[in-house]
Amino acid sequence: MDKEARKERKSRSAAILSILEEHFEQQKRIGETLVDLGRVTAQRVEQALAFQQKKNGSRLLGEILVGERCVDREAVDRALAIQRRFQ
Repeated sequence: MDKEARKERKSRSAAILSILEEHFEQQKRIGETLVDLGRVTAQRVEQALAFQQKKNGSRLLGEILVGERCVDREAVDRALAIQRRFQ
């Protein structure tokens, strides 16, 4: 496969991934997006949400998950970037 064909194929793949990401991530919250990215389990998100509720929402979910070492800051930043794209 020549360079031009590979470049076109990568471009198509990126466009398809962008469309799929938009469709599936459009209405999701940060915890759902992190689960979809495979960075945290739904159970850990639920635990963090319960903790957040106990603290009257004084801490953001991403901060709680990073503080508990469930995810790294990069994962939260990626999930936030996905959310911003669709707002």
